[in-house]
Amino acid sequence: MYKKCALCLALIVLSGRLATAGEIADALTEQAPEVTQGPLWAFFAEPLQPCSAELSREELATPGLLQTFYAELGYMPVWQSQARRTLLADTLLQLAEDGLEPAHYPLPEPLPDPNCADILSSRAYLDALQHLSRGKVEQARVEPFWRAPDSINPDPRPSVLTLAWQGLDDLPGAFAAARPTLPQYQLLRQAYGQLRNQPQQERPIIPAGRLLKPGMRDPRVPALTARLAAEGYLSIPPETDGASADLYDETLADAVRRFQVRHDLQGDGLIGNDTLTAMNTSAQARLDQLRVNLERWRWLAGDIEQETLLVDIAGGMLVYYRDGLPLWQARAQVGRPARQTPRLKSLVSRLTLNPTWTVPPTILREDKLPAIRDDLDYLTHNQMRVLDAEGRQLDPETVDWSRPGNIMLRQDAGPKNPLGKLVVRFPNPYSVYLHDTPSQSLFAKSPRTFSSGCVRIEGILGLLDVILSEEQCKDVSQRITRGRTEQVRIEQRLPIVLAYWTANVDELGQLSLRNDPYGLDAPLLQALDTAPR
Repeated sequence: MYKKCALCLALIVLSGRLATAGEIADALTEQAPEVTQGPLWAFFAEPLQPCSAELSREELATPGLLQTFYAELGYMPVWQSQARRTLLADTLLQLAEDGLEPAHYPLPEPLPDPNCADILSSRAYLDALQHLSRGKVEQARVEPFWRAPDSINPDPRPSVLTLAWQGLDDLPGAFAAARPTLPQYQLLRQAYGQLRNQPQQERPIIPAGRLLKPGMRDPRVPALTARLAAEGYLSIPPETDGASADLYDETLADAVRRFQVRHDLQGDGLIGNDTLTAMNTSAQARLDQLRVNLERWRWLAGDIEQETLLVDIAGGMLVYYRDGLPLWQARAQVGRPARQTPRLKSLVSRLTLNPTWTVPPTILREDKLPAIRDDLDYLTHNQMRVLDAEGRQLDPETVDWSRPGNIMLRQDAGPKNPLGKLVVRFPNPYSVYLHDTPSQSLFAKSPRTFSSGCVRIEGILGLLDVILSEEQCKDVSQRITRGRTEQVRIEQRLPIVLAYWTANVDELGQLSLRNDPYGLDAPLLQALDTAPR
């Protein structure tokens, strides 16, 4: 801070030359806490017009980012240079490349008091760095995300204030340093830029109609062909007239299948309502879809560690990352909209081999009790036992199934058990976990929202090969073969993140656009489009 004569001299001259802002900040940090109040001190000590009309009293009178930013610089103005102000304006415009709206970070028009203009410029600067680094929208407000206390590590990223102080000498560099370095963010940002820079041509809506199958003729085929060609799914010019113009042939069907796979639809070449909805989605809606997912990556940039199990809920995938690179992945079945898979971070703590299944209360009430009331033999056919609250087995004939009271249903381990041969457990308040499943055919579907909240993993035993040592994996495999229910503790607990993205770019640069099964995109987009304060 600007303190006493010796420090004032150090701020003016450092080693015979003009000190940079970074050197000033370093020098200030090393000094005693006594402050010589600079010209901006009055705005924080007692808010004055015109700044009090633009800034909340809390921003001026509490030690938040804005006041701390200036306190470290001795309450001296930092935007008096026209060159620096121009560079800040240009750098703020580039926020559009990250899906943020530059108009939400306005710089002040000329004001009678230049000190007030300086404060308003700093607010835009700090807001932009904060939003680019950690996200603009408060995550807990729109998409609550639970974190296990022992899974929260010190944030390795530089603080926003550190970025801001150092960035006074290199504004573009500060914004680049604030941006998440995750490959997933960088790839999605590139895809957003490519889509944003494409010419936005008006495309006709393809009308609804009967289910269209390969080999059929339909008057909508020319519009369908033109749409697929415009988006790069057809490598040959479409035939718009002639005898075959309305024929949905195999070449066109192959293009439709590629479109469907990229949009997380069943790649069967059948054109129904879901495929038509995806095809008729406007370019602006797709841009907005990428914007909300860039925001989700900004939220989670501090949660994704070098070694992480990552469940992509909307995409129905599990990916294991080691050293920041995808090492193993599998398809996943997640919760249906009425029973959503929660968003969380935790640590894998143990494995259950050949698990029994205690039916969760919701499934017991909504699914199992109606089936048992229809046919008491349902219990025998599904190898289920009835237990009281103390875990003692009951005779099903003695239970009043119209009002069964505080009972539990437990299914024995075996081929009919919905948890299969393995459960991967991690602490969380939702009682969800990863598990094997006998419902293997559902992995070929898309989207894969079939479960009651837990995450079913295709080929989950293969996960053991990458998270366990060779010796541990061999031992666990042998114990699974024996068929007994056993617990295996994981000594080196593995971070696991369950999160939600409706757009993703793989390591090959292929953009995948998903459905929004939980309807989370629209509320987030609305919040993202709302100006701060």
